[in-house]
Amino acid sequence: MSDFIYLASQSPRRRQLLEQLGVRHELLLPDVHEDVESLEAVLPGEAPTAYVQRVTRLKLDAALARLKRRGLPAAPVLCSDTTVALGRIIYGKPEDAGDAARMLAELTGRSHRVLTAVAIGTPRRCEQVLSVSRVTFAPMSRQQLAAYVTSGEPMGKAGAYAVQGRAAAFISHISGSYSGIMGLPVYETAQLLRSFGFKL
Repeated sequence: MSDFIYLASQSPRRRQLLEQLGVRHELLLPDVHEDVESLEAVLPGEAPTAYVQRVTRLKLDAALARLKRRGLPAAPVLCSDTTVALGRIIYGKPEDAGDAARMLAELTGRSHRVLTAVAIGTPRRCEQVLSVSRVTFAPMSRQQLAAYVTSGEPMGKAGAYAVQGRAAAFISHISGSYSGIMGLPVYETAQLLRSFGFKL
């Protein structure tokens, strides 16, 4: 039984949420030669739920291979992926400011889903959960949208916004898991960790 986990994520928010749970963790980040972005490619006609679960499992497989390759001490590995979906349309991370503006223009004044899959695994066992939340954006004016994009906050975020950042000023309603929308649903993650023997 390990007293820590590996977190295979560069997200400071996921680290913060694990710290909130009091879970000791080490980062297990990709090697320079690893093409992590290609893992997030959407397959033709893929539904958002199937997509986020598949990508999370791919990330876990890559992280377990990384752990073995580096010969590090054994411990469970945690991976997570978050995607924003409007109907069957998947909104990943924006490619540039123009792409961020397009995404936000499509989301403004509407409700969308935020899906976060979490997987914890060892070479012999893998458990996965899915958190689905709903977020409603109030209408944003062109000026508000442009100012938010200019702030730089949308870059690197699924759906081009951060619920814990300036975007909160435009979110009129949330149902589901706030921490899940941030990138790691704390309740579901705690259940997974308990199933691996962690006392929380």
